[in-house]
Amino acid sequence: MHLAAFVSAGPVSGSHAGWRHPAADRDITSLGYYTRLARILEDGCFDFVFLADILAVPDRLGDSTDSQLRYGALGALRLDPMIVLAAMCGVTRHVGLACTISTTYFEPFAVARALATLDHLSAGRAAWNIVTSFQQAEARNFSRADHLPRGERYDRADEFMEVCCALWDSWADDALVRDPVAPLFADPAKVRRVDHDGKWFKVRGPLNVSRSPQGRPVFLQAGASDRGRDFAARWAEVVFVTHGTPEAAREFRDDLRARAERFGRRPDDIKVLPGIVPIVAETSAVAQERRALLESLAHPQAGLSTLSYHLDIDLSQFPQDEMLPVLDVPGVQGHYREVADLTRRSGVPLRELGRRYGFGRTAVGFTGSASEVVDHMETWLDAGACDGFMIQVPYMPGGLEDFARLAVPELQRRGLFRKRYDGTALRDHLGLPRPAA
Repeated sequence: MHLAAFVSAGPVSGSHAGWRHPAADRDITSLGYYTRLARILEDGCFDFVFLADILAVPDRLGDSTDSQLRYGALGALRLDPMIVLAAMCGVTRHVGLACTISTTYFEPFAVARALATLDHLSAGRAAWNIVTSFQQAEARNFSRADHLPRGERYDRADEFMEVCCALWDSWADDALVRDPVAPLFADPAKVRRVDHDGKWFKVRGPLNVSRSPQGRPVFLQAGASDRGRDFAARWAEVVFVTHGTPEAAREFRDDLRARAERFGRRPDDIKVLPGIVPIVAETSAVAQERRALLESLAHPQAGLSTLSYHLDIDLSQFPQDEMLPVLDVPGVQGHYREVADLTRRSGVPLRELGRRYGFGRTAVGFTGSASEVVDHMETWLDAGACDGFMIQVPYMPGGLEDFARLAVPELQRRGLFRKRYDGTALRDHLGLPRPAA
């Protein structure tokens, strides 16, 4: 089983109620906050930490940032994840370091250079969550009047990936010689230009960073639409999903593996990690008490604000005491399917949907003692629904410490998770091949 930790450099990781929890560390702009989390994860032998990111304070609910800022919702504050990862890198030796970078608002050369640098400095632990931004608020922060349509976003992303890979491959593995006697610092015959001239990018190259330990970073992705699944099948090595049932997760995993084969890839080279919000305690009763407290702290407007952002639809226009209507969403289709299914099954009105969305959507079944939570995780794994999990604890650092202290030893006792790292690179942890130059 693979374990990653979903951490945002802001107030929300697994639950919008988390920053309000009495035991939460709210010093989220401090260096010590992130170095402490990194040490917890390395002590727990996690595969990697994943810092999600967005590029604006969302304003989709009521055309205002008020609900995000007031209730500390998803995008109320986000530190630059690459800088945070650099800090985490300095206090760890094994845990992988992943973050979100948008192919819509950045340039391939800058991204390839930054990630190659992180891979060098971390001795091969860098990973990139590839996203195609879709929010107007983000477009307006990058001198654009409108965001790109879905199809064009993915077309740009495909070309973006082609350029980045060419840049990472522009240095042979042995091009950096550093012979002071010859003298020969780098062998010119083993460094080549890229000369890419496409629809979206024109890049000459070569990269001005030598080939890094992993060759290129591990690629993460979370596309759930048909186009998004094809993109993931072509490029991704880890896929983050948000499914409420093992049956839905298995359908997705089976479909993704079949698509990967059509792209000439080995299905086992894609690891599917559903996001879960575990609440683990010494006993089931204590865990349920913690859940009840978190539920009481989840404000409906925080969840609706973030759901509006994810769906790219202003949900304030609909009656709050009625159910979510059937919608054609321009935003994240996977999140829409999730909440639409919840609406159909439970008949909850929008206000209650916002509270549940804000609390932590996948805490159901993952609240209890270590044995109970691991039972549920093992059920998903045995059902072929996943290759591991993206752990989104509801509050920091206590929720993460509880999972590492209680659930990880139970996983290890059952032989489901490593007791130590056997390699140094993230590709070693995940069992992924190193790309040839």
